[in-house]
Amino acid sequence: MVPLSIVRNSSCLAIIPARGGSKGVPRKNVLPLCGKPLIAWNIEAARQARHIERVAVSTDDAEIAEVSRRWGAEIIWRPAKISGDMASSEAALLHALEHLAETEDYRPELLVFLQCTSPLTAPEDIDGTIEALNSEAADSAVAVVDFHYFLWRTGPDGEAEGINHDKSVRLLRQQRERQFLETGAIYVMRTAGFIEHRHRFFGRTAMHVTPVERRLEIDEPVDFKVAEMLLRERLQRQRLAALPERIGGVAFDFDGVFTNNRVLVAEDGQEAVLCNRSDGWGLARLRETGIPTVVISTEKNPVVAARCRKLGLDCRQGIDDKVAAIHRWAEEIGASLEQLVFLGNDVNDLAALQAVGCPAVVADAHPEAVRNAQLVLERAGGDAAVRELCDLIQLKLLEQ
Repeated sequence: MVPLSIVRNSSCLAIIPARGGSKGVPRKNVLPLCGKPLIAWNIEAARQARHIERVAVSTDDAEIAEVSRRWGAEIIWRPAKISGDMASSEAALLHALEHLAETEDYRPELLVFLQCTSPLTAPEDIDGTIEALNSEAADSAVAVVDFHYFLWRTGPDGEAEGINHDKSVRLLRQQRERQFLETGAIYVMRTAGFIEHRHRFFGRTAMHVTPVERRLEIDEPVDFKVAEMLLRERLQRQRLAALPERIGGVAFDFDGVFTNNRVLVAEDGQEAVLCNRSDGWGLARLRETGIPTVVISTEKNPVVAARCRKLGLDCRQGIDDKVAAIHRWAEEIGASLEQLVFLGNDVNDLAALQAVGCPAVVADAHPEAVRNAQLVLERAGGDAAVRELCDLIQLKLLEQ
């Protein structure tokens, strides 16, 4: 084994311990939450954090490993002897560091320990905790929230006693000493000190205060319901923020946006598609706002024009160069490209997505299209995705 004291330094590694034997909520680490496995929320947050170089999941479970890889994490296989109910997180972290030192001669300068049961963790929470450690020249750091509740315990004689207050003096919140509650989500340590002391709170400890609405640990089934509500609110805010401040126009692809990308072919070669009626209501309301709309499609089948006539949409079909068509349309309506929203779904939409201020895609879009999108809808193509975008724009306008 390579001695940990002589391996090279790097900057910042995030480790997410995730064993397979959850008792309170079986298989909770891979259960779906707002369309993603629970562990995926932490992996995404870590990958989006500015200060983290690598993200690894320490696990003993094949399904957790497969899901974690799919969402972009490295896997460190944890031995059975440190995977039981009584095994500490520190044991998993130390094993992971040993493994990386032995196999790669790698030791990060900073170790970030993330709990996968805290799906509300945001990238800025992770970066903020790292920055608190560095700015205070601390050895360890922890994410906390403000705590202003009264704690009680049962005294030796069975009487209730105040822990953080004198029960005979009821101070107002602003009169009390400021206190903090550990979120259980984020811990940052200088690696050398952690290896020496073998626990997470060694030396000087700094705190980073995070918003209280992001403090939630998944321990019981009801926690999933609370997390889903809070995450959906956050996702809605993010979607609204992705839209331009002033929306000059909305352009749509057709196949895979208004449709589910499937086609019905009759014996005589006639084609038909399935569309969602609720899209029409959303477009009608959007039209009342005065925001111009257009369909720009490479498809030449007359079904595109027929559906657009039904919906009262401007239609440009048989278009090979969507970017040129978007430029022409923007000039016609007097809008800048930065003020345009384009909703697409596939690789032939990439140039158009890159040309506008708000590139948007349906939920089942091609992965390459998703990577080029600023706004990813919850609905799939043909499943009221157009209605969803129209409703989001309506909400945006109401906020202004």
